Order: sequence, then structure tokens, then C-alpha cells
Amino acid sequence: MNNKKLLIYSVLIFILAFSACKRPPQKSQATESDSTASTATTVRDSSALLAAAKESEEAKFSISDIDFRYLKAKSKISFKSKEQDIDNANIDIRMRKDSVIWISISKLGFEAARVMIRQDSMIVMDKIHSEYSVYGFNELSKKFNFKLSFGLIQSILVGNMPISKKVNQKFKKEKDYFMLRQEEGKVLIDSYIGEKNRRLKKLMATDQPSKTSLTLDYDDFTELNNYVFPYTSLIQVDYQSDKDKQFYQTVFRIKHQKIELVEQTLTFPFVIPVKYKRK
Repeated sequence: MNNKKLLIYSVLIFILAFSACKRPPQKSQATESDSTASTATTVRDSSALLAAAKESEEAKFSISDIDFRYLKAKSKISFKSKEQDIDNANIDIRMRKDSVIWISISKLGFEAARVMIRQDSMIVMDKIHSEYSVYGFNELSKKFNFKLSFGLIQSILVGNMPISKKVNQKFKKEKDYFMLRQEEGKVLIDSYIGEKNRRLKKLMATDQPSKTSLTLDYDDFTELNNYVFPYTSLIQVDYQSDKDKQFYQTVFRIKHQKIELVEQTLTFPFVIPVKYKRK
């Protein structure tokens, strides 16, 4: 039993005992026994009511995910890995739900890279070195020892639950959060949803065999088109490299400056010049 439950039950018992002490003296032993039995029954009933109320609260709790047709955003990003270190770069993001994610990264007024993410792959165009790379999600999953997909990246960017809650899965109340534990294959996922705004606040996912972990932290929640959108995201991946067996960490920090959820069609320009070499 946690401290919060113990406190509630202790207060209840104290109130009931205090009330019993203030009753007038009874004339017979039988009457006193009846009173004691009645008090015990009341305590049990009250405990049952508290448990039922908590279960009902968790059962009725629902997550408020963001729905949209098109999204565009102007943001700042910092990125650090064993290979790259980018600090406070400008990025433009365009998305068509469940279809395309387009990202342009600029530094000092020049576009440094452009990224196109589709359902099956990711293409990164390095405009500084005139190179481009193509990654399938199966390849990326093997590289990070963690199952990556278009849907996961989309959910991460907008702060939605990456895996839908199933009927038999239950929330657990913890302070100002509701925690949902899920298992997808060999991946254990703990999601923490804010009690008031019903938005994903923190997510921790761990691949059990490899111990690769993904941690998401969302902050600066702001109203946007009748939704509550996290304007700050911290994404951390800890993994072991297949090549040298060393452990590495990749960290993204995204700070949105302007976000729009729109209905009108957006364009996603992405043409790789002939002179660019595939890396």
C-alpha cells in the first residue's frame, strides 16, 4: 500500500473512531458489540468506495492526442551524437499525417540539410558536402537495436502516444500523472500522461535484450487549435554499437517557435541534384 492510500485510510479510521468515542454510553454488552460491528462494516465499506472511486477514475481517463491533416512548424534544434554535434540550428518542418515528414535544417542563413521521411524510408540530403543517404527503417532499427518506424517518428514530433492503449491495459495513478505500462514484443514502454491536460509528458521505452532505451520528455504545453501542444521536446537514445560494442548516446532537443495545423495542401520539395553522391 502506498503512503497516499495509507494516509487516506488512517484519516478515515481516525474520524470513525473519534465519532464512536463521542457517542453516549450504551446500556448493554450486546449494544456495544453491534456498535463495533457497525463501525467495522463502515470502515470496510468506505475502503471499498475509495478503491472503486480510484478504479473508476482510471477507467474513465483518456488520452488527448493531436489530430491534423497538415502541420508546419518553425523551430530550433540541437543534436548530439558520436558523429555530429549541431547546436541551436533552425529547422522547418512540414507534415502530411501518416504520409510524409519533410525537414529543412539551416545554420547561419544557409540550408545545411534536407530530410524526407516516408512510410518505408528516410532520405537525408547533405547540402554542404553534396551527398545524400537513404535508410530503410529495418536498417535504422538494426543500427539502434530498436524498432523504428514512420509512425513512431510522427508521434514523437507531435507528442502523441506512439502505441495505442489496448482494452485490457490499465492506467496507474502516480502523483500528478497517469502511468501506462505496455509491452510490444521485447520492448517495455512506460508512458506518463498529465492528469490535467491528458497529454503525454514523458515516455521511457527499453528493448529488453539489447538494453537500448528511448526517453522522451515534453514541456512548454501551449494551446493550439483546441489542442495542447508541447513546444519543447527532449529525445534521448542510448544504445550499444554493433561495430565496436561501445555504448553511445544520441540527444535531440527541439524548441518550436511557431506551429500551425492547417487544412490547405502543403508542398514537400525534395530533388537530389545529379552531382550529389550517395553516401
